[in-house]
Amino acid sequence: MFIRWILLAVCGMSFGMIVSGGVFTVLLSVGLIPRFAGKMHIARHVFILEEMVVLGTIVGNFMSVFSDYSRLGEWVREKQLFGMGQTNGIWHLISTVLLILFGVFAGIFVGCLALAIAEMLNTIPIFSRRIGFRHGLGLAILAVAFGKMLGSIIYFTQEIFLYGG
Repeated sequence: MFIRWILLAVCGMSFGMIVSGGVFTVLLSVGLIPRFAGKMHIARHVFILEEMVVLGTIVGNFMSVFSDYSRLGEWVREKQLFGMGQTNGIWHLISTVLLILFGVFAGIFVGCLALAIAEMLNTIPIFSRRIGFRHGLGLAILAVAFGKMLGSIIYFTQEIFLYGG
């Protein structure tokens, strides 16, 4: 039984390292982090940005694997940090704001990653040449992003994810 647990731990760590190595390889090959640093005019801090990506990945994995130790909301409610009767309302507001911020930043990251991969593969210039699209490419990309955002807002506010239709 003990050997099975050791084997499971070794396999889990190995598979996790392989997957995270693949994710970081994609991020490095696309050049997403240096491009962010260049666009924000903080190129001298590119290593800090890269370390924040790694730190975010580690924290996210920790919260995913050890979810019993990352339940901040339960701890806040148990300790009644904001006073009796007010803690639930205040914590609900704080957690909603944090979820909205996380969603916005995760969406920005995924969108930038998708556009960086598309740019690396030259799909946008090839597509625009093939269909004869000369002007307004920025507006077309903005329209696609706006449509995706609007679709996500409808999807989550109407709770379509609960019913599938």
